[in-house]
Amino acid sequence: MSGPAGEPSRRRLATLGAFAASVLLLSGCQGSPLELDSAPSEPGRPVTTTPPISVSFAPLRGMMIEAPLGHPALGVKIDNHEAARPQIALNRSDIVFEELVEGGITRYLAVWHSDVPEEVGPVRSIRPMDPDIATPFGGIIAYSGGQEHFVDMMRSTGLVNIVFDFDDTGLFHRADDRPGPHDVILAAQEAVARNSELAPPPVQFAYGSADPLAAPALAATPTSSIDLVFSDARFPVWEWDAAASVWLRWQEGEPDVESSGERVRATNVVTLRVGIDWSFGEVPRTIMVGSGEAWVSAGGRTAHGTWSKDAAGSPIVLTAADGSRLRLAPGNTWVELVPNEGSVTFQP
Repeated sequence: MSGPAGEPSRRRLATLGAFAASVLLLSGCQGSPLELDSAPSEPGRPVTTTPPISVSFAPLRGMMIEAPLGHPALGVKIDNHEAARPQIALNRSDIVFEELVEGGITRYLAVWHSDVPEEVGPVRSIRPMDPDIATPFGGIIAYSGGQEHFVDMMRSTGLVNIVFDFDDTGLFHRADDRPGPHDVILAAQEAVARNSELAPPPVQFAYGSADPLAAPALAATPTSSIDLVFSDARFPVWEWDAAASVWLRWQEGEPDVESSGERVRATNVVTLRVGIDWSFGEVPRTIMVGSGEAWVSAGGRTAHGTWSKDAAGSPIVLTAADGSRLRLAPGNTWVELVPNEGSVTFQP
């Protein structure tokens, strides 16, 4: 747009952009709208006004948006068996946790809020660490089932549980083009719509600029790839794509691709070293309440620090070596819960 008719619109966008940059530095932002007025006129010039700009915050992506997201978050347990790939709509999630399960393989607990797809999957059963991961988001948790005591643990969280094994809602179906049991698909949009009265999720992480690790005090190092080893069976790699400003994912030496045909990607990769509790026999439980070593990778850099989580319902807090908050870039995030027995390597 050019000429006088475009000036108010450009002024509004410029004001919004400047405001967004400052708001992203506040880790306590919630989803309520913020209103901006046009900048004051210069002395001696006629006073003009423009309608206020209503601005909201996407709490799980750290981004400014046009309208508040009044619906709840949807957490879903997603299969990562080779037969379950490619998964559906991982790139539209806000936050994904990768965790070790029995047999040395991994599963995901993915959370959608800012962009809920029509369908997600394949959906699988929960594990004992999932209540501690899902509870801080509130809202809905969906899974295919699980051992009775694990299901009881999840139901005691107060989250709305949508469970395939007990489902009479029609929210799940089995995909004809996928092998069982890696074929359970959830109608994600419908699941959220049926629970629209639930509150939106609170902010989980602190956010900064698109290059949040640039401050010299953070001592962030240039990073071309992140090599993670969960076990002999699972060793994902994240590779920095400078042209697209994203991390691209590999699994067991192959490009990781979702069902849309896109490479699985993330704006932020948060790597946590975690202990494993083997009190459930062959089912490992990632210890989520406690603290440990952490790294945040964003903008092609990695900063070292620590993570802490003081209760099942509390979010993870990321702290830099200098005691400041480790901030993420606005966008989607993968949280890699790498066992202490595994390994983490950052390539320059």
